[in-house]
Amino acid sequence: MSARTTAFVLSGGGSLGAVQVGMLQALAEQGIRPDLLVGTSAGAMNAAWVAGNGTSSASLEALADVWRSLRRADAFPVDLRRVLGALLGRDAAVSSPDRLGDLVRRHAGFDVLADASIPVHFVATDLMSGRDVLISEGSVVTGVLASAAIPGVFPPVRLGDRLLVDGALAPHAGVTQAVALGAEVVYLLPTGTPCALAEPPRSAAAMALHALTLLLEQRAIHDVVAMAGQVAVRVLPPLCPLAVSAIDFGRAAELIGRARRSTLTWIEDGGTDLPAPERFLSLHKHPRLASEPHLRSGVRQGGSDAVGAVP
Repeated sequence: MSARTTAFVLSGGGSLGAVQVGMLQALAEQGIRPDLLVGTSAGAMNAAWVAGNGTSSASLEALADVWRSLRRADAFPVDLRRVLGALLGRDAAVSSPDRLGDLVRRHAGFDVLADASIPVHFVATDLMSGRDVLISEGSVVTGVLASAAIPGVFPPVRLGDRLLVDGALAPHAGVTQAVALGAEVVYLLPTGTPCALAEPPRSAAAMALHALTLLLEQRAIHDVVAMAGQVAVRVLPPLCPLAVSAIDFGRAAELIGRARRSTLTWIEDGGTDLPAPERFLSLHKHPRLASEPHLRSGVRQGGSDAVGAVP
């Protein structure tokens, strides 16, 4: 019997994209590798890396190094001229995508999607129609920037006759697209939502990113439920409790380590075969626990990353 086509679907989440590095490391350690990749927003950046560099331990450790070295200014540089232009109605965004584009260009390992070692596709959203757009050809940099164009933060990306924005706004979260591409087994790697923040986000960019993590989680739930009857969908449990903002780039090492350990435990405990995988994505908060020091530090308590969830 021939092996089934396996897709990795990597969702978005700003700085929480570091979580996916630990997940990828754990999957690779267990011999689970993708035949195709679908990425959205920050997940598009990780998908581009894997498409060009593979899932060897050396490759994923190098990806971990990239995330550990990232700072907020690398992803969301403050451009005072754009901020002023946005306030005056002359600019559609407050940040330039140039640094993010340079980051992808330096690290992807290929220039056009046709040259990827593993087929890779990026999910974006048509700004005018709201429909999801799957980018499967052309420039890898353009594809990632379109998938990660958070409205108001980054300008829309023109591709042909369409203006594209962040794939988090798309009706489907990547699982549907992976199935349409021929996947028979789908691993969804969610970045998760900051369910245990001690206080709400303060800046405009932080607020936008936080809202997108919530939206992505809801989209993913619907996507998984819709596709679970057609193919094998395996949802890696996001970190919980999570007290790291999606704009906090100083916690990558912690997130990678937690995600690797959590994913290995999930695999060893038979998580790949559990029913109703969408339950891992249920939205919740930890109002009584969010101020406790061990949550802010991300240290797991009681041997589990999923404690104290409050619906």
